[in-house]
Amino acid sequence: MRPISTIAAVAAAALALSAGSARADITTFTHEAAYLAAVGNTGVDNYNDLIQQMYYDEVPRQAGEYSYSVSAGPKAPALWAGTSDFVDFWLSSQNRTDTTTFVLQGGVAGAGGNFFGSDAYSHPTSAASLLLTATDSTGATVSFTLENPDVNSFVGFVSSADLVSLTVTAGQQPGVWSSIDNFHVSVAAVPEPHTWGMLAGGLALLGYASRRRRKLS
Repeated sequence: MRPISTIAAVAAAALALSAGSARADITTFTHEAAYLAAVGNTGVDNYNDLIQQMYYDEVPRQAGEYSYSVSAGPKAPALWAGTSDFVDFWLSSQNRTDTTTFVLQGGVAGAGGNFFGSDAYSHPTSAASLLLTATDSTGATVSFTLENPDVNSFVGFVSSADLVSLTVTAGQQPGVWSSIDNFHVSVAAVPEPHTWGMLAGGLALLGYASRRRRKLS
């Protein structure tokens, strides 16, 4: 009976691996390299095709191969394309207390970017914090407070399900507009071949153990 017990343990481990992938979890990353290591193919929207003006309602955008839309509200349904040098552009809400919302296409697992504060002249400015919230296709949400952000501050979210939206707001901070540059949209990482091999082997052993039990009984 000992061989059956060992086989069952291996199979159970493989099933646990499979079950883990079925649970929806959202992970927060504060370093771009760590985020990129956790996802698969990634597209980045740097907003440098914009001009300094307002963009109204829901704005369709593209990050590499992946589409998404961005909007702001509820007070002013408009976005502002900010810049300090007319070369590098970013997006800000038109009303400083509004929330900027990114709605992602289906089938993506992660999103993120550089989040920071800007002033009334659309120049980067210090902010005490920004509040970001990610939601996935199961309805799970995760909120993260980014403290003392600057133009290099990165936050990304990765879900084991599909990530469907991301929001950011500066809240009631005087003189601060939440801003975003280099928006990342990513698909899930492809599992390593040995992971699938472990799962397949474990399931095969589980079937073998079941047959052995029936014979012994």
